[in-house]
Amino acid sequence: MTKHFLILLFVIISTGTSYSRPFLSDTLVVAFWNLENLFDTINDPMKNDEDFLPEGKQKWNAKRYDEKLTKLASVIRLMNEGRGPDILGVCEIENELVLADLSGKYLEEFGYEIVHIEGPDERSIDVSLFFKKDKFRFLAKTGHKVELPSGSPTRLILEIDMLYAGHIPITFFVNHWPSRRGGSEESERNRIKSASVLRSRIDTLLKTDANSRIIIMGDFNDEPQNISIESILGAKNFECNGDKSGINVLNNLSYTQKQAGFGSYKYRDQWNMLDQIIISSALLEGSLSYICNSFEVFKPGIMIIRSGQYQGAPDRTYAGEKYLGGFSDHFPVIAKFIYISK
Repeated sequence: MTKHFLILLFVIISTGTSYSRPFLSDTLVVAFWNLENLFDTINDPMKNDEDFLPEGKQKWNAKRYDEKLTKLASVIRLMNEGRGPDILGVCEIENELVLADLSGKYLEEFGYEIVHIEGPDERSIDVSLFFKKDKFRFLAKTGHKVELPSGSPTRLILEIDMLYAGHIPITFFVNHWPSRRGGSEESERNRIKSASVLRSRIDTLLKTDANSRIIIMGDFNDEPQNISIESILGAKNFECNGDKSGINVLNNLSYTQKQAGFGSYKYRDQWNMLDQIIISSALLEGSLSYICNSFEVFKPGIMIIRSGQYQGAPDRTYAGEKYLGGFSDHFPVIAKFIYISK
């Protein structure tokens, strides 16, 4: 008996010491979505929200609000193979209340927490962030004000500092830059100003720590090759092929998809890549790194118009004042990262 026990003990010890400790891994899914005028039905006397009230031009009521939240949730639920994104930046939302309704009543199973700062936009159009509390620990938030040349108020650039996996710091920026109203060239200076504000903050972070992990997302109302993105912000295209010579300080994950003819927003017959995800070089290698070519414009079948003049475009909520009952006029965008730790 003793001999057999010693042999068994030797086998157990030998087997146990012949393998190193297994790797722990996780896939981090980051998404951004313009939710197209997600307003509640309550009048805010401090904001210009009169169009989106039951008696307003859009005839926005409780039934339509519920339909909108239900449809938004159905798309979010499809992301990340039915698990919902781990991080979701959003824009065109009125306030934190609509986010609480969306996450608490329609996406409760994902355990999302909300990061929000009320911005100065006169229509009460804000940016915000959802995150899964089992993966992230919230540290701090800052709203960076953009002073436009015209003096008109515009959306804040929302900065959020988080800890991922208990020890990896990541700084997120959620953006919704000024629109192209009045023409893309005429309004370009407004987006250049937004890019300058964001770049100044990025430079401060990188000066403190050149290896800062930074994820920038948003509806920029410009495309990857436009001056505001490529020149002022300095977000460049890179070849995701393992060649480190193609790494930039800021790397625009959407650039390649734009070059291939894809977009997140369709204007007339033209696809525009207005919604983008940009990352710092520290996220191209290391324990948390971008999964090569994982950036995608997320186009679930349920939100694609199947026929007619707008075939292939996202099924939107409104066309002007006409209620269509759809999801949003933008498709979401997604990027994936792999975390590996011993």
